[in-house]
Amino acid sequence: MTVLSVPIAETASASITRRTRVLRRLRRNPLAVVSFVVLALAAGIALLSPWLAPYSVDQTDFARVFVPPGSAGHVLGTDDLGRDVLSRIMLGARASLQVGLLAVATSLVLGVPLGLAAGYFRAWDAVISRFTDLLLAFPFLIMAVGLAAIRGASLGNAAVAIGIAQIPGVIRVVRSDTLRLKSLDFVAAAVVDGASDLWVLTRHILPNATSVILVQATVAIPAAILGEAVLSFLGLGIQPPAPSLGTMLATAQQFAARAPWAAVLPGVVIMGLALAFNVFGDALRDALDPKGDRR
Repeated sequence: MTVLSVPIAETASASITRRTRVLRRLRRNPLAVVSFVVLALAAGIALLSPWLAPYSVDQTDFARVFVPPGSAGHVLGTDDLGRDVLSRIMLGARASLQVGLLAVATSLVLGVPLGLAAGYFRAWDAVISRFTDLLLAFPFLIMAVGLAAIRGASLGNAAVAIGIAQIPGVIRVVRSDTLRLKSLDFVAAAVVDGASDLWVLTRHILPNATSVILVQATVAIPAAILGEAVLSFLGLGIQPPAPSLGTMLATAQQFAARAPWAAVLPGVVIMGLALAFNVFGDALRDALDPKGDRR
């Protein structure tokens, strides 16, 4: 069997050129730069939070309950047990990012192969599409809450529940792009030349669908972060005394009038992370769009 191929040097050169073009577009987009800096700082703080946090997340000081932000020793104040809000936010953001990445990884590992199969094999399309429609009949958060309630409350179970709830969206996006790529000339040429279905999927369709998958991942991560916050708020996510932005909101709601910062600050962090991911995802989609070369 002979398979049409492009010289390795030429393929590598084209890949480098495309990567350079995408990076140049991102650098020229101020919102992309700002959102990337925010995400890089958040990731660095989350990664180093066990060492950067000024206090232990379980350290209580009942003599300094509800200390306002800006007080000596507590930049963002304390909560109802005298625990440092900054330390808990740093560890809570770490947990949120962990859940977001694990959930998206779960949805991609299961959703991408199903999307490829649905878009490439007509016989499988009917079965997978009906399965996807069945999952889409349940709202994202309702499905995540139900799965988390069945599996039990923990960080890992919350990530799996959210990841499973995101699978239908991944399947539909990958299936749509697979149908588009399947109709292009280079795929048809590989099929005519005798390439197997597995070869076509792994060497032609999947590499060219990577851009769509990356954009879908950047859109899914903020949804997973919000989903984790909701699950933790309802008591189905990360369990105390482990810090979580959702549990901080749940605890602070009853003291909102006395210590509004205990509820506002975790909410601002959740909103900031979700907004940064969404903005960077939009910028990445525009940068990866080949039509941008003609504009």
